[in-house]
Amino acid sequence: MPFWRSYAHLIWGTKERKAFVTSSIEAPLRAQIVDKAGELGCYVYAINGMPDHIHVVLTIPPKISAADVVKALKGSSSHFVNHVLRPSPFHFAWQRGYGYLTLGQTQLAKAVAYVENQKEHHRAGTWNIWLERHDELDDGPPATGTDAPNLMREEHAVYVTAGDVAFPF
Repeated sequence: MPFWRSYAHLIWGTKERKAFVTSSIEAPLRAQIVDKAGELGCYVYAINGMPDHIHVVLTIPPKISAADVVKALKGSSSHFVNHVLRPSPFHFAWQRGYGYLTLGQTQLAKAVAYVENQKEHHRAGTWNIWLERHDELDDGPPATGTDAPNLMREEHAVYVTAGDVAFPF
């Protein structure tokens, strides 16, 4: 068996950024995504989000591409919501695009902490706009004029670090 370490931070949004991930479906939706990831050979370190998007920090084994993992997670979770949680005329859907960031082992703990504190980051306006990108056509955040005064926008660093520690990305 080969030795590998491959960590990723995945982000994707709901169709048209609608607040589809309500409190009534949030926990079972997350559990379903974790279960499906396990079936694919992935291990989920953290999963969290907001009503209009989700973050997942996980391992992705070399036998499967990140695109295939995202496709399987989004497809199975949409099916789960539409046919198990809410079998009704309501149609839950994810957007087509997604964000995919590779992580080194030294970045894993910061990524997990960021995802676990997702709601607090959004409430306080301290979220990282680069980690909220989840559309293949998204060119990234504007250099100025955002509505989050404490957001971090750096070209080569994504996770906030303490002090003046270099944190290349």
